[in-house]
Amino acid sequence: MSYETESPKKSNRGFASMNKDEQRQIASMGGKAAHARGTAHEFTSAEAAEAGKKGGQSRGRSRNARLTSETEQQPGISS
Repeated sequence: MSYETESPKKSNRGFASMNKDEQRQIASMGGKAAHARGTAHEFTSAEAAEAGKKGGQSRGRSRNARLTSETEQQPGISS
């Protein structure tokens, strides 16, 4: 039995095999097509603010949980 020592050949399919510029160009064409069809979603400033608020709350919740667990493990530190 002989085993190949070379790594398997890289597939030339899909976004992952393209360089970043090619990916950006194709994604741009998709976005332009969606806007032309009228199916693209454009956020209002109120929607963007709400999304940012939710993200901040989520981030704060996970950060606070981590900090609480860290201080509970260390004797002599009170929160």
